[in-house]
Amino acid sequence: MIIVKTTEEIELMRESALIVSKTLGMLASEVKPGVTTLQLDALAEAFIRDHGAVPGFLGLYDFPNSLCMSPNAQIVHGIPNNTPLVEGDIISIDCGAFKNDFHGDHAYTFEVGEVAPETKKLLDVTKASLYVGIREFKSGNRVGDVGYAIQKFTEDHGYGVVRELVGHGLGRKMHEDPEMPNYGKRGRGKKFIEGMVVAIEPMTNLGTHRIKQLKDGWTILTADGKPSAHFEHDIALVNGKPELLSTFKYIYEALGIESNEEDEFRQLKI
Repeated sequence: MIIVKTTEEIELMRESALIVSKTLGMLASEVKPGVTTLQLDALAEAFIRDHGAVPGFLGLYDFPNSLCMSPNAQIVHGIPNNTPLVEGDIISIDCGAFKNDFHGDHAYTFEVGEVAPETKKLLDVTKASLYVGIREFKSGNRVGDVGYAIQKFTEDHGYGVVRELVGHGLGRKMHEDPEMPNYGKRGRGKKFIEGMVVAIEPMTNLGTHRIKQLKDGWTILTADGKPSAHFEHDIALVNGKPELLSTFKYIYEALGIESNEEDEFRQLKI
């Protein structure tokens, strides 16, 4: 069942989402060769708590940390550890924050120093596919319209679209209806309703779409060992159009990147 949010609840969710956005922005300047994912995890937990929230992932389904940290061939759900990042790595950082009884949850894949051109292109295309999908999150459309748009865009570039892992509704629970696959057929699935909030999160592999799981029970990797990229935003359906609750602007400020990619999805200034 889709749980529709009131205007007031959406604003509370925006607050939770922006704590995640600011956490990722803080981490952006810390992601560099030599740092460990456990060190980044500790920084994130302290930052989230200092901003009046609690880490949304810590203890969720017994997950042991505050961040899902997934480098290179890891797609999602990587557990932070003491292995230092090295030049040329990429790493998906997926972060959650819980405040005012609502969750924020989004992700960004960072470059560690200079990365290979084919890997950088994978990141660029995956992030672009996120906005391709968000454009389809509007009145009159259905879940399959978002999935189809993301799948066609990424597969047209020759990449594998992960099937087993999907985006989701978001609210008082981290995972609500509907599931939001990154593949599908137009006109299929649940219809979008004014006031619903979802997390859209393309996961795209440089090679095959097939996956495997480590024995830790969490970490998901590409079956062929090639890199994977992951980007995620929280979006509300407001006045029939997608309204971003999260933002990458704090990441871009930290990295000195100029971008207007989010402007079309902002009905309100943040």
